[in-house]
Amino acid sequence: MKKKILIIFALVLCCAMMAIAEDSQKTNPTPDYKSSPEYISLRNAMHRAFNDGDSAHFSTAVRQLEKYLLKQNDLHAYYTQRCNEIVFELNRQNIYEAYMLAIKLSHELTERKLDKEMYMAINMMGHIYHFSGNNASAKRCFWEVIRRMEQEGYLESIPPIYMNLVNIVIDEDPDEALRLIEQAASVARESSPEREFDIETRRTLAYYRMGDMERFNKGYQDYLKGEAQGLSSVHGRSLVVYHLVQQGKIDEAIKLANETLDDRYSTMAEIYASAGRWKEAFEVQKKDMAETDSINSLLLGSSLQGIQNEVQRYEAERIEARRHLYAVVAIAILLLLLVFALVYIVQTRHRHLREMRKAYQRAIESDKMKTVFIQNVSHEVRTPLNVISGFAQVMADPSRTITTDEYRYMSDMVVHNSNRITLMLDEVLLLSSHESAADEDAVPLCCNEFLRKIVNEFHLGDEKNQHIQLNFKTELSDDQIVNIHIRGMRLIVLQLLDNAVKNTTNGTVTLKVSVANSQLLVAVEDTGIGVPDDEIDHIFERFVKLDPFKEGLGIGLPFSRTMAQRFGGNVYLDQTYLGPGARFVLVLPLLKQQ
Repeated sequence: MKKKILIIFALVLCCAMMAIAEDSQKTNPTPDYKSSPEYISLRNAMHRAFNDGDSAHFSTAVRQLEKYLLKQNDLHAYYTQRCNEIVFELNRQNIYEAYMLAIKLSHELTERKLDKEMYMAINMMGHIYHFSGNNASAKRCFWEVIRRMEQEGYLESIPPIYMNLVNIVIDEDPDEALRLIEQAASVARESSPEREFDIETRRTLAYYRMGDMERFNKGYQDYLKGEAQGLSSVHGRSLVVYHLVQQGKIDEAIKLANETLDDRYSTMAEIYASAGRWKEAFEVQKKDMAETDSINSLLLGSSLQGIQNEVQRYEAERIEARRHLYAVVAIAILLLLLVFALVYIVQTRHRHLREMRKAYQRAIESDKMKTVFIQNVSHEVRTPLNVISGFAQVMADPSRTITTDEYRYMSDMVVHNSNRITLMLDEVLLLSSHESAADEDAVPLCCNEFLRKIVNEFHLGDEKNQHIQLNFKTELSDDQIVNIHIRGMRLIVLQLLDNAVKNTTNGTVTLKVSVANSQLLVAVEDTGIGVPDDEIDHIFERFVKLDPFKEGLGIGLPFSRTMAQRFGGNVYLDQTYLGPGARFVLVLPLLKQQ
């Protein structure tokens, strides 16, 4: 699997060793209780249930151990077991339950003002983000954990956090991964030498990824020496597999990877591809895609089902929200069917080595895009549903006195977030209109009348936009006729207007149209926040939003550019515009009238 959760468990258990550290915010624990038969029995019972994945016995065992630790006044060890509960849910792929436990842990640490232990909750959120594919948020969490550990003196447990960062960046930035590994090794040498062997083994794997076979072979020899001395590493089996590959023993490496590695399919596909055995790589990659699809579907289903149960329990009227969730799942299933259809076509039509290599690459890219799509939709839908669920609980609590103003505010928030879900589903459905709109023929129309009608029909939205003035300016005569793809151009202009309104809190949004060099120019200018220089290259990427708190999925601008390119034109940000705000320009070739 992509996420090796058992490694996370090893990290959490290592945190228990930090209980010996001084903690000014908790009562001193009873001396030497960890050597008592009662503690050892409770700890071993919890470990057995955890490793067996036995939820019934684990729940009982961890509660008894937590109760015992509270009696010993060891809050550090107690909250370590609370982290184990979160990891147990992640191992069972119950990401929603893990998220709720992490939120509860964070709130409890805040209420008790246990600032020294807050890194535990942040660390768990980092793992949840990584498990969900939100690597940017995961990295922020792990860096914050390192900062807090350094501040509080928990140096012996910092190296595993660095290794979590390594796992995130290794594929996209090997040099950064090596730098992080060196930081982990430096800390380990000073505070926890027993971790050095595992860190060096991971460093050797990084050398292989970078193609540095000389340092890889040297690291492998060091690994064999350490193993002969009784040392072990969680990366040892992977190291042996890649050493066999480096020696040209492909079949032996494949057999060992299939028998011993958690991420066997992706590793086997990589080995086959490096050996030029593209057909076998393609077949293994299909298995990896099927396994990944199954996991992603399970995660998405678990998250949405948990939220759905909350909504249904506290407010029956949210049936419409449940239908929206079903629509998201249906779209995901359609995407899966599309991927399998493409795989079938590639398998039947492309039999030569070069064509098989191209099919293999397309399958990988399609799987990555699909995974990002599912994760973004799941994340964006979950946030408003959590808001609805929270206010529903308050409104349904008979013991709580709610004023009329409070009730009206909560009702407005429920309606607002329901509308957010509807708008997000509309954005998803916008993707399905891409092909049909692009295939329509252009027809002659009066350009000014067409665009003026779009402006007049465009609604600025809720009250927060009531101070925005929408203008239309043209350099064309009112009787000038141009050939226009009606539906496609309408979609593009609406997306550009919507983008301008979202990023403008007060001022004007102006639609301008002109003709230059046999091209139709449609510009949308606003007096909003503008686009920072360091974001100019990213705003036309899918799912990119400059303000993460703005509503939407971040597909409007990339959709507009893609649609314009289908018509032989383009959409770009005018960097010569002096502002304030931003100016986006749609350029289309003037088509000859039939």
